[in-house]
Parts: sequence; C-alpha cells; structure tokens
Amino acid sequence: MHDFLIIGGGPAAVAAGVYAARKKLKTILITEEWGGQSVVSAGIENWIGTKNVSGIEFAKMLEEHVRAQEDIEIVVPDRVAKVEKIDEHFKVSTEKGNAYDTKTVFVGSGAHRKKLGVPGEKEFDGMGVAYCSTCDAPMFKDKDVVVVGGGNAGLEAVLDLVPYAKNIWLLEHSNGLKGDPVTQEKVKSSDKIKEIIFNAETLEILGDKFVTGLKYKDIKTAEEKRLDVGGVFVEIGSVPNSDMVKDLVETNKYGEILIDSKNARTSQLGIWAAGDVTDDPFKQNNISAGDAVKAALDAYNYLTLGEH
Repeated sequence: MHDFLIIGGGPAAVAAGVYAARKKLKTILITEEWGGQSVVSAGIENWIGTKNVSGIEFAKMLEEHVRAQEDIEIVVPDRVAKVEKIDEHFKVSTEKGNAYDTKTVFVGSGAHRKKLGVPGEKEFDGMGVAYCSTCDAPMFKDKDVVVVGGGNAGLEAVLDLVPYAKNIWLLEHSNGLKGDPVTQEKVKSSDKIKEIIFNAETLEILGDKFVTGLKYKDIKTAEEKRLDVGGVFVEIGSVPNSDMVKDLVETNKYGEILIDSKNARTSQLGIWAAGDVTDDPFKQNNISAGDAVKAALDAYNYLTLGEH
C-alpha cells in the first residue's frame, strides 16, 4: 500500500514527487514519458530561475530532480488507465496490466493535442501534417506551410518554422490572435509571414502522396478557398488527460478536473490534481508546479494529521 501515487511526468507530477518524497511519504510515480507538453518546445524562457532551456533539456532536468529523491518509486514507461475507489483506498490500473494500491492519488497527467477532425488529416499525418513544430520544422525547408491556430501554440509554431519555411500562412478560427502580445509581435514582424487569415474554418487537407494544399471556409462570407502548401501544422489547443478519474472527480464541460485553488483538492476526498489536466485558467509550468506543491503538502497533512 502506497501513501501517495502520482500520475504524470511533467512539472506538476515532478513537483508533487519531490515534495512527497521529502516528506517521507511512501510515494510512487507512474508516467509514460518525462516533460509534459513542454518537451516539444525549442526554448522555454519563463521557467523561473532559468533564462532559456529546450523542452528536451527541461524534461531531463525534471527526471533527474525526481530521481535524486530517496523515497520514491518510479514506473516508466507506463500509462494509468483507471483509478477506482476501493473502501478507504484507491486501486490504480495501468495499460500494461499492472495494479497499485494507494491511500491517496495525485493527477498530473496533463493534456494532449487536439485534432482538426477533417478529411485528409489522418491520411497525411506524417506526410505533411504535423503537430510538433520543434520536431518537424526542419523537414519543411523552403516549403510553403500553413499553421492552424492563433493561440500561443500556433504562434510558437510559426516562429519555429521561420528559419526553414519559404512562406507561412496562419489560420485562426476567431477574429483575432489569442497568444501573448510579445509573441504576436515577433510573428507579425517576420517577412516569412504571407498572411494571417481570421474567421477561417479548415474544411479539408488535400494531397496525393504528400500534402499539396488546405481548403478552408471564410466564416463571414461562406466562401471556400484553397491554399497551395506542402505542410500543415495543427496547433489548436489540447484535451485534458482526465479519463482515468472521470468517474470519481468532478470535471467541467471540457473534461478539466475542478480543483480548490487553496490546496489543489478535487471533489473526491483523497485525490488531488494540478497542471493542464485541471480547470486552472493559466496553463503555465510554474503554476502547475506550485499547485502540485500545495497538493503534496496538503496530502501529507491529510495522511499524517487527519486533516480532512
């Protein structure tokens, strides 16, 4: 029987792991991989105390920090499939068929990228359709590319593509960009940006053996248009990885776990959550880690002092 079981390998999960281990709780951390969604970032410039670090290096830092703790068991790679309430404890089952008993659970499972769900997306995945600009931008050297999504993810994808692509179009469903103003200015100042198209609904990704274009509709005029491009980067946000606890905790309409901002508690006694899997409005690494620290300390009080 574990005291504290952690789901995830990003900033939230690692922060919870470090604090739980330092509190001498019998802790186990289960993750598919390290780093969370930040692993695809070329440069993280707002992790406090570090001027700039790549997503890959950031993931290594997190792993090394949690592995440096004495009192923590780590299971990797594996993915938690379901959490069940059994009397006064929880049973956690994984996709590899393993099962663990624990008194408390911390959910730091993050989120995954949204798909457009249009014809051609699945067919040309890896053949011109991409979801990781950091990984795939060099493959589109001297090609015309379109980025779908005007939030931070979309804007950062544009910046990743600037050194490689010939021309870049940016499609946004709404009537304005949603990303940070600083990043917006960087994007707008690049001479690689052919056009920023607002009120655009992606209809289809076109191609033969490889992507040759994208069809979209002008939402205001209903006119259908085509862009002749050799690559489509899909950057339209993420979906919380909350399925494993959806029968135990309260979520909002997006599937985000509702938490108490004071201590990161969920609606289910004995389960805490932090990071992109929750309804916290600010999806930031520093906030994920901070909320996870609250969770670990509150779980310690819950386990040792009986603070319910």
